[in-house]
Amino acid sequence: MKKRSKKYQDSVKMIDANATYDAKSAIELVEKMPKAKFDETIEVHFKLGVDSKHADQQVRGVIVLPHGTGKTQRVLVFARGPKADEAQAAGADFVGAEDLIPKIEKENWFDYDVIVATPDMMGIIGRLGKVLGPKGLMPNPKSGTVTMDVAKAVQEIKAGKIEYRLDKNNIIHCPIGKASFGAQKLIENYEALYEAIVKAKPAAAKGTYIQNITVASTMGPGVDIKG
Repeated sequence: MKKRSKKYQDSVKMIDANATYDAKSAIELVEKMPKAKFDETIEVHFKLGVDSKHADQQVRGVIVLPHGTGKTQRVLVFARGPKADEAQAAGADFVGAEDLIPKIEKENWFDYDVIVATPDMMGIIGRLGKVLGPKGLMPNPKSGTVTMDVAKAVQEIKAGKIEYRLDKNNIIHCPIGKASFGAQKLIENYEALYEAIVKAKPAAAKGTYIQNITVASTMGPGVDIKG
């Protein structure tokens, strides 16, 4: 059994097993827990009453959090000509076209967090599906990363736009900011994310949609939020 750090054990002691925490109280509690030596990310995990194996029960979308995530995303844009210039001007970290394929394929280059592409580039990027797919880096129209408006896409990602989607266990894992944000900003980010996930409820979902919500820091224990 994994031995937990003193920080973790001290944090666990702060959680009242008999208490029912609303979102505000849970986030305030996590924010008050002993801090690590780095600025931890605060994450929320939503367990949903859907089955991700069915196409009509998928839950996926994007949201720009009111206060961002605290992490600066590195953006790679696949575009040519004026669109490449627009991406560069909007603050993209890397911009290119066919020239980037061998760099990714042969040099195992992954110094970026998000890929944006114009639709005409998808034929080229398709060749990288086996490499980018498993890392969750494949551009997708649903997440707004396949678009002609590359400048807007780059600006939104830099402003704190995140994608939420179900994993195979029907759980959505999302950051809502850094511990240094303070409770109020974390709560406002959480509320925006919660609202987006509620609105994304598939028509085919039956029974209780949001079954469980847990909030936790990178190195800390989870606190359950009761609905």
